Amino acid sequence: MTSVARQSATKTAKKTLPDLPVVDDKTIDFETIESLFFAYRDFVSDPDAILAKLGYGRAHHRVVHFVSRRPGMTVADLLGILQITKQSLARVLKELIDSGYIRQMAGPADRRQRRLYPTLAGRELSLALSEPQSRRIAHAMDGMTSDERATVRRFLEGMQKQTVTQPLETDGAD
Repeated sequence: MTSVARQSATKTAKKTLPDLPVVDDKTIDFETIESLFFAYRDFVSDPDAILAKLGYGRAHHRVVHFVSRRPGMTVADLLGILQITKQSLARVLKELIDSGYIRQMAGPADRRQRRLYPTLAGRELSLALSEPQSRRIAHAMDGMTSDERATVRRFLEGMQKQTVTQPLETDGAD
């Protein structure tokens, strides 16, 4: 074994887990966390099945959805909404353009700006993906008052805006 190989093996062997925060698990709302996991799993299951038949995934769904909801948005706008890198978006966007679901055009004032529009097929795909999700939402909210529906929406908005950062605390053991 060469010295470079030995050094590499030594570095790999010395990896340790970072210090984890000390958390009182009685303060964690596991029921809500699990409900959100299961709700999300079921919420995306119908569109996932449609997308799988096309050889697409959830990234394609998000792009088709937002371009259909905001025709003419720029690539930069889409990157901001999805909070992903250009590289991550490039492959998905190319596939959707090549398949005829999205059209990309130069901006009217700045030709370097790329604006995105759904084609008729893209709009139809977006609606086909959203329809079962809309039915699922309607079913879940069936029988709720308008105040209860508003509470659900406030909860979801609160989940989006919330950034939880907490300094790592250790129990003092090093």
